[in-house]
Amino acid sequence: MRNGTTIIEFILLGFPDIEGLQVPLFIVIFFIYLLTLAGNGLIIAIVWVEPRLHIPMYFFLCNLSFLEIWYTTTVIPKLLETLVAARKAICMPCCLLQAFFLGTAEFFILTAMSFDRYLAICKPLRYPTIMTSSLCLQLALGSWAVGFTIVFCQMLLLVQLPFCGNNVINHFYCDVGPILKAACTDTSILELLGLLATVLVIPGSLLFTVISYIYILSTILQIPSATGRRKTFSTCASHLTVVSLLYGAVLFMYLRPTTHSSFKINKVVSVLNTILTPLLNPFIYTIRNKEVKAALMKAMACPKTPHPQ
Repeated sequence: MRNGTTIIEFILLGFPDIEGLQVPLFIVIFFIYLLTLAGNGLIIAIVWVEPRLHIPMYFFLCNLSFLEIWYTTTVIPKLLETLVAARKAICMPCCLLQAFFLGTAEFFILTAMSFDRYLAICKPLRYPTIMTSSLCLQLALGSWAVGFTIVFCQMLLLVQLPFCGNNVINHFYCDVGPILKAACTDTSILELLGLLATVLVIPGSLLFTVISYIYILSTILQIPSATGRRKTFSTCASHLTVVSLLYGAVLFMYLRPTTHSSFKINKVVSVLNTILTPLLNPFIYTIRNKEVKAALMKAMACPKTPHPQ
């Protein structure tokens, strides 16, 4: 036992080095949050109302957009509060819930999307019989279930720990790692489980995605027409961009050597994952996607008023 005081709340430090910039930063992040909700919500709505988009690729995209709304809503409102509130506290149950809601489902959904692109490009004739509506639903539900079950197992052990250490978290949201530092008992088993989950989820899903794209690129290079190669690659360019952003940021955080300044750098990289990437995803998936742009223009077009006879 470090001391006899039981922790009932945590203090989120956020960004203590931005003294005097809290209000402008609040306005910028709030505006980003609104754009994120609008952009991802618009993708879900467009796919829902446009029958031509009722295909596996856009079904997975809707899941990703909903997940981005979920993640940003879990993180940003509390971040906005810490920017303007004098007291940056978060209750213990709220902190644990925030850590739980930031699951690993995004990695699995992106992996399912890479599998879908692999089948569509490398197995076009068998694609309709393999990637059925039933399989799409199973892959999506499996991604959500596995992603949150991994964190849920950690949470079950975490809620049973006594907390009596330092309750200050040097971050703008609650994560399992910082919470464990406040425990006043041995946490080696939980740390081992967290390391095991990280090793299985991140490199495992990345390996599957890389293998899928090796086959995809190999198939694309065999297309004789340059126009055909470009058109085929454009169907997976957006997904590849999002995968590069996500895994690039995550691998940067986990593969860098730990130094005194690494905590500040990790917070900056976390901003990319939790704030900027969810904002960029709708633009990445629509800016070069003719089908989505056509559906969007169709939805925005004013219906013509019939002329009186």
